[in-house]
Amino acid sequence: MTNWKEESNALIGHFQFDNFSVAFSFMTQVALLSEKMNHHPNWSNSWNKVEIRLTTHDAGNVITQKDKDLAKGITKIYNEYNK
Repeated sequence: MTNWKEESNALIGHFQFDNFSVAFSFMTQVALLSEKMNHHPNWSNSWNKVEIRLTTHDAGNVITQKDKDLAKGITKIYNEYNK
């Protein structure tokens, strides 16, 4: 998966955009996907950068297939912004 690394029992993704508006739009799309999958990330945003941490809380804060599936969906959204 591009932009993802495993660290401290989490998948961590770093994403950069042209400006805050594009970063916020990306976050909105990720929020909609997360709600649909009922699996929500921990994330932060600073101007044009977004960091996302995925771990499954109800499995003891480890990486599960839920995290991998959400990461794939997030990567697909990110790739749409970088065509």
